[in-house]
Amino acid sequence: MRRPSFRSLVGGAAGIAAGVIAGIGLTSLSAASPPALGFHIGLEAGHVPPVLTLPGEPVRLRYAIVCRPRDDGEPCDGSGEVYVREGQGGSFQQLALTRDADSYAGRYFVDLPPSIAGSERGFSYYAVLRDDSTGATVTVPSGGAAAPQRSLPLRQMMGIDLGVHSFGQTQKPDARAVDAQWGSDVGQAGLAGSRELGFVGPSAFDVDAGGRVTLLDQVNRRVERWTRGRAEATPVAVSGGLADFVAEPDGTLDVLEPPDRLTSAPVLRSFRPDGSARWTQQLADRTWAKLDVGPEGPVVQQQPSEQWRPVAEHGLALGRAAQAVRGRTGRPLANGRDVVVERRGRAEIRIAEVAGNAVVRSWRIVGTTPLGEVQLVEPLGSRIVLVAKAYTEDRSEDVVVVLDRTGIAQSFSVDPHEWAEAAALARFRLAGSSLYQLGSAPSGAFVDRFDLEVER
Repeated sequence: MRRPSFRSLVGGAAGIAAGVIAGIGLTSLSAASPPALGFHIGLEAGHVPPVLTLPGEPVRLRYAIVCRPRDDGEPCDGSGEVYVREGQGGSFQQLALTRDADSYAGRYFVDLPPSIAGSERGFSYYAVLRDDSTGATVTVPSGGAAAPQRSLPLRQMMGIDLGVHSFGQTQKPDARAVDAQWGSDVGQAGLAGSRELGFVGPSAFDVDAGGRVTLLDQVNRRVERWTRGRAEATPVAVSGGLADFVAEPDGTLDVLEPPDRLTSAPVLRSFRPDGSARWTQQLADRTWAKLDVGPEGPVVQQQPSEQWRPVAEHGLALGRAAQAVRGRTGRPLANGRDVVVERRGRAEIRIAEVAGNAVVRSWRIVGTTPLGEVQLVEPLGSRIVLVAKAYTEDRSEDVVVVLDRTGIAQSFSVDPHEWAEAAALARFRLAGSSLYQLGSAPSGAFVDRFDLEVER
């Protein structure tokens, strides 16, 4: 089994922040407020927001600022301010960032006053960061005061302790929904790469309410739909890079692609069901973690803002500034609520379902074995389905936990089946009461189905 990559294990915000702090070159970044959203060459930022806090928990906001090195060889000559307020409305208080030597977690920080960090209404904030040698600034999140980062308190929550994960006791799937050998014929899946550099297979997939699987076969520049074991291929004009993908209820196909030689920013491409192009829209931020479908259209978790943002509403693409001012901490659900997820440390995941500014229900999941990327958090009736990676130095498995008001309603683990690379957070989908997993092996790509217990 391949050892999971660092990016794979940390996932989402933590991975991006660590990449910025380590000096990894990124293609673009969010802009200073107001959100004109131009690119600032040489100035990068990273931040992992504490979106869910516990009573009495101190809050230190940390930021990575990566800009031009100083003439004396010392790190970036940066500074900044955080604008924070109690609750989700009203005026902001300005707090200056302090610089210390902790480059991994973020060299620039501010400790929030207890009156703000411990507010029963939570708090909201944004930061303006700068390169003092050039005067360039960047606002995080890029919507600034119009769409600040929100943090909500967890007053009453369900505590879950997963303990030590037992590797090697994975559950077998109930069915194999797709089984595609490597190749370019209809019903096959494209494979690129080499044994030395690694292989890339289908990047992402989606499943509709009826169980029809749609696979993004970006290597072959197409999507393939499987209905009762039969495949149909539809060409789409994509770049072939690792992308996320969703199929909307009306048949619209959305492909979220990384920058390439021709496009300096990530783009969301919208296609009609027949594969013809509808529109292409750049994201407001420099990169992304995950694509999903909200009540009004596709939404993307963008970074470094670490917010869910609509990229289209009612079929019409939204410009970058319009995306930025619509940023929200949680992913919008069909019932009008949001689901908010946060990873803390090596083995803790916090989940809350939020209505407006109020936490309706929440869970705190901890374990002895480290918990990595959160692949999926999705409502299933009155329950929540969580898929996260448990890992050690030399192995990993995906843990499936079904949560209800009493704790764990069901749990099992599955083999990761990551022989070929796919988009980092696009390997699982929930449709009806079944969980689907995209996997790969030397023989080909496949999608397995796991039937979850139904509430009685």
